[in-house]
Amino acid sequence: MNLKSLIRDIPDFPKPGILFRDITTLLRDPQGLRYTIDLFTQKILDAGLKADYVIGMESRGFMFGTPLAYQLGAGFIPVRKPGKLPAAVHSIEYELEYGTDCLEVHQDALHPQSRVLIVDDLIATGGTAGATAKLVEKIGCELVGFGFIIELQELQGRKNLPDVPIVSLVEY
Repeated sequence: MNLKSLIRDIPDFPKPGILFRDITTLLRDPQGLRYTIDLFTQKILDAGLKADYVIGMESRGFMFGTPLAYQLGAGFIPVRKPGKLPAAVHSIEYELEYGTDCLEVHQDALHPQSRVLIVDDLIATGGTAGATAKLVEKIGCELVGFGFIIELQELQGRKNLPDVPIVSLVEY
């Protein structure tokens, strides 16, 4: 199955000059969604990435991280924007090209030495994934790798991530 054919290109979104890769067309296709999760699972297993937990970043990381965790027999941990989690949190602030942002995870979500796989729909510059990796490290967990549906190679996001295996299904 050609996953690129299920991903819609939207020019000039969210601002002029940006070509947005829209996964909602992939998500709505039952066969495409099943194929994506099955292929993602197989590539993670083939890479030898054994995790106790899959972390998905808000919000599209939830869409792929949860079924992937199910397939891998792992737990799923959401990493969210500030103020979205109801209990005590660990947080990390990180730089964006236009300012700063922050991510949070419940303090009781992960135990030190847990093996963690970070998953999101897309890697661009690697800022969000890199910040999540620092959060995992701060907690004392072992980062086993990253998984992305889409990788925008031109933006070289891999350079901003720790040296662990990275799985991506579609590259632009």
